[in-house]
Amino acid sequence: MSVPQPTENETLPWRSQALVIVPTYNERENLAKLVTRLRALPGDVHVLVVDDNSPDGTGEIADDLAATDAGVHALHRAGKLGLGTAYKAGFAFGLDHGYRYICTMDADFSHSPESVPALLDKAAAGYDLVVGSRYVPGGDVVGSTPPRKLISYGANWLAHTILNVQVRDCTAGFRCYRRRVLESIDLDAIFSSGYSFLVEMAYRCQQAGFSSTEVPIIFVNRTEGSSKISKTEIFKAFYTLIRLRTSALPWDHMVAYYHRRRVGQASDKMRG
Repeated sequence: MSVPQPTENETLPWRSQALVIVPTYNERENLAKLVTRLRALPGDVHVLVVDDNSPDGTGEIADDLAATDAGVHALHRAGKLGLGTAYKAGFAFGLDHGYRYICTMDADFSHSPESVPALLDKAAAGYDLVVGSRYVPGGDVVGSTPPRKLISYGANWLAHTILNVQVRDCTAGFRCYRRRVLESIDLDAIFSSGYSFLVEMAYRCQQAGFSSTEVPIIFVNRTEGSSKISKTEIFKAFYTLIRLRTSALPWDHMVAYYHRRRVGQASDKMRG
């Protein structure tokens, strides 16, 4: 008597329920190849390209891909509005269209499309936030310059030190969120617009009590197109760390205590 083999729906509980958000700006060299590899994955993983009016025609490529594949979607924005707002636009699309697992990744092949199922498996196992991580055993960085490595290590060290974020690679853009995370967190309250958005999301997920884990990945520095990170983004990330740290301090309690002390001192003077 033969043993029944599990179906793909049983082995891939996220089948047809996963969306990968790919923000783009001038990624014509990479987009078609990336989307083709994502759509070739098992489990019918869908793709949303969020293009910020790329002058190199990336948006038109996204439209062509969407026109021939119902699992590919294109969202166009008026201009370069920032990575954080691109993610939020993608999250809104994913929630509106009923996806249970919503992933994010870069368009430059620094994140391997073939690593997406590993993130989805962990999310389907119950983790609310799954991060493709460079900084856990098995993870690594290839082709990055020493200054970029220093910036990345420094940003993560500060996030761990200042905010006590437990995710080791809290600046990683390769992630998977369960639907309930994005439904619960007030995304409108997150006004970080660049790469600091990633730090803030990791922090807010932790503060809200959501579970997280990391999957080791090999991060490969882009080989096509140009990097989008700038000195401004670095300063914004530092500002976000300070803003979140100071907002975590019990200012309301401290002010209330101060007023109680003042009232108490005034009462003592009147009695005296």
